[in-house]
Amino acid sequence: MSHPSFTQIRYDVADRIATVTLDRPEKLNAFTGTMMHELIAAMDLVDADDGVRAVVFTGAGRGYCAGADLSSGGATFGGAAATGTVAESVSGTVNERIRDGGGRLTLRLFESRKPLIAAINGPAVGVGATMTLPMDIRLASSAAKFGFVFARRGIVPEACSSWFLPRLVGISKAAEWCFSGRVFSADEACAGGLVRSVHAPDELLGAAYDLAGEIATNTSAVSVALTRQMLWRMLGADHPMEAHKVDSRAIWELGRGVDAREGVESFLEKRPAVFSGSPTTDMPDFVPWWGDHPFE
Repeated sequence: MSHPSFTQIRYDVADRIATVTLDRPEKLNAFTGTMMHELIAAMDLVDADDGVRAVVFTGAGRGYCAGADLSSGGATFGGAAATGTVAESVSGTVNERIRDGGGRLTLRLFESRKPLIAAINGPAVGVGATMTLPMDIRLASSAAKFGFVFARRGIVPEACSSWFLPRLVGISKAAEWCFSGRVFSADEACAGGLVRSVHAPDELLGAAYDLAGEIATNTSAVSVALTRQMLWRMLGADHPMEAHKVDSRAIWELGRGVDAREGVESFLEKRPAVFSGSPTTDMPDFVPWWGDHPFE
């Protein structure tokens, strides 16, 4: 059953996998400020629930997300109604740095303790594409299409995508897709490294759940939570020594924990592991090791 307070998404949990469904099918799940807030709230539910081990995102109907809701017309990107853009308040005064709503969402996804899998079932354009970039693995239906169309709308890539996209596909491919603003196929997205695999429409969710289930069934939640942050955070490190510092500490801390003992003993005893560590209570004391950022 979906969370009762949500109106533009559905949130369901089964078999230790949360499914977040963008749910405005009559609008191809176009993004609004309400949807942004509900997706952020869903992520708060995910991180607070040790019963959730992975998250699958998908769209209702024939689209994943057609981008920002353009029903406000030419003023769409100059106001807050469609995209959730806000002027932050700092110490009671308005901060002139305006925050993009897509970026507020992708920053929250970036902080996730759980692995995020996108099952992109149809068109994913504009913020519909950029919201998937901080997700860890993207699968696409053969019916999906992608477009970083911002230059064709007189704006620029948002949702922190100028940071995420080149790291995922390389600067040349990111530049080509963003400069042209053209819509391209799932096969091109796969060839360019944006998605992991392309599936027949009726097989997409099954493939996503199989992948999520592999994680949920066989791994330590604490290990995955920490590994996720290590992989993403080290993309910005200026030397491998930064990774060495963190993984040395992590191996030491986790190596003395219940999950490491269970992982070794289950291997030696040739049985499935039963991990009991909790990302909400058992993360090492040095987490987070990264610094503060504006707006946080």
